[in-house]
Amino acid sequence: MRDQKFALYEQHGLETLLASDRYKEFSREVADMILAEAEKFAVEEILPTYEAGDKHDPAVFRDGKTYAPKCFHTPYRKYCEAGWLSSVAPPEMGGQGVPISLYIACSELFGAANYAFVMYPGLTLGAAAMIATYGAPEQIDKYALRMFSGEWSGTMCLTEPGAGTDVGNIRTSARRLPDGTYSITGTKCFISAGDHDLTEQIIHPVLARIEGDPQGTKGISIFIVPKYRLNADGSLGEPNDVVTGNIEHKMGIKGSATATLNFGENGNCIGELLGQEREGIKVMFLMMNEARLGTGMQGLELASASYEHALQYAKERIQSRRIEDWSNQAAPPVAIINHPDIRRSLLWMKAHVEGMRSMNYFIAGCIDRERIAATEEERERMAGFIEILTPISKAYCSDRAVEICTLGIDIFGGYGYCSEYPMEQYLRDVKIATIYEGTNYIQALDLVGRKLGQNKGRNLMGLFGEISGAIAKLKLRDELSPAAAHLEEALTATGNLTMRFAQWGKSMDYVIPVLNARLFLMIMGDIVIGWKLLEAAGIARERLDDLYTEAGADEAKAAALARDNADIAFYQGKIASAKYFAANVLPTVGARCKCIELADKTPVEMAEESFSA
Repeated sequence: MRDQKFALYEQHGLETLLASDRYKEFSREVADMILAEAEKFAVEEILPTYEAGDKHDPAVFRDGKTYAPKCFHTPYRKYCEAGWLSSVAPPEMGGQGVPISLYIACSELFGAANYAFVMYPGLTLGAAAMIATYGAPEQIDKYALRMFSGEWSGTMCLTEPGAGTDVGNIRTSARRLPDGTYSITGTKCFISAGDHDLTEQIIHPVLARIEGDPQGTKGISIFIVPKYRLNADGSLGEPNDVVTGNIEHKMGIKGSATATLNFGENGNCIGELLGQEREGIKVMFLMMNEARLGTGMQGLELASASYEHALQYAKERIQSRRIEDWSNQAAPPVAIINHPDIRRSLLWMKAHVEGMRSMNYFIAGCIDRERIAATEEERERMAGFIEILTPISKAYCSDRAVEICTLGIDIFGGYGYCSEYPMEQYLRDVKIATIYEGTNYIQALDLVGRKLGQNKGRNLMGLFGEISGAIAKLKLRDELSPAAAHLEEALTATGNLTMRFAQWGKSMDYVIPVLNARLFLMIMGDIVIGWKLLEAAGIARERLDDLYTEAGADEAKAAALARDNADIAFYQGKIASAKYFAANVLPTVGARCKCIELADKTPVEMAEESFSA
């Protein structure tokens, strides 16, 4: 939480946000109280379900019905009653109107405790917000309000067998009925929280094509399809011909029921149009973009938990002598945190976790600031950051989280591979984040194919300009100047590569950007993480100068001061993270850019038969 508060207050200025009219009901004291309560709820209510919901009490499909883990029921009820589900909803929807910046910090605590659990209320919130934004007043009253309260839950139904990522190829159909509703027929698969017994009603937003509408994404509409029909008085009526075929047996997130849903097997599934016809993708993208940031947060949450466990274990596990005493057989063994490779691994994990947290909190802050922007220019600026950083957050954080969780297992050694400790479950639970909500390759294609040129390139230039401004300030600080130079070199190389991508696109040699899209996204992620870490280091340097003055000490006594002063230790750690990342990650950016610029096409030119081992 110390780093959460640093990112919120010291780096991204949450207090200035709270001074706005929209968020004037909140103060730092209130925000701190909310964070403290979130941590308490995560530890006391959600965390005890982590191992149980995976190993002993997962979601099950039995006799045609789906059951969420038994251990989820009480925490889910308490989660909704405490208002966590509806916290970001506006007061008129029964919520508290909490800023996204604060909500995302709370969600990090919940997700780190058990991501499979928070998928149920998380999907409900996304579906309810979509109905609240695009639904007719009667649909908001009928569905959204009861979803925000947690009385009913929701899903997101896009994926179909055979279509997968190619959403434009879906086959689910909608036939107009005389009363203005639609008859829905089709199958959706991999639907997270698709069926369960945590709530009596589940509302499914379903992508489908109205009969006669064109193929591709432009012909898709979206429909509200409840599991049970509603009577005139709003009570539950008969089943709506939404049948669960099965739930998946998965590598991780076993507490989340991932269902195959069959709509209209008996020709009796009724849905209501949400928004306008043939605008289904536009409507669904509201939820999808939120889900992509949420998936980036999933990577951060599990990576953070893995790092915290690895750090604690490294301080307690006694094994082998110090490297300085290697030849002295009489020297005592020490905690493994004293060994160079363990320290390197921990600092690599720490730097990435802190950088990912800062990036995701920055995106959340942009969402808040877009809402309160006083000018159209400022609104567009914030929207530009959101557009270009969302696919980076999703893909970069999930890919790096897999690496961080793997390193966490390595630090535990053989114990990390055993289910006695939570490390192997963190890795299993985080892997799906690289795949769902659009695979990381799809995120990379979105970045390269759409986001780089979006708004005539102004979004990208705005981001690069922001980073350049930070570099200019950091180069004036002696201690951080070398690190700032590394970031500047990496940014220049990335900018040059971006221009090459544009040239390749104009020459119709677009296979190079497509082939290297995922590599490019990770380069962009490293640039953003490097920027955020160095920005944080600049703030930390100012705080340290003040603390040293207060202590009547100088830099030479820094190590001794850190042992007795938690704030000094924290800020020294922020500078260490930035320096390490700048010296060990950023210099590789130029080399990776050069590799891409070689324009090697071997993977797409070799014969298919040559892939055989």
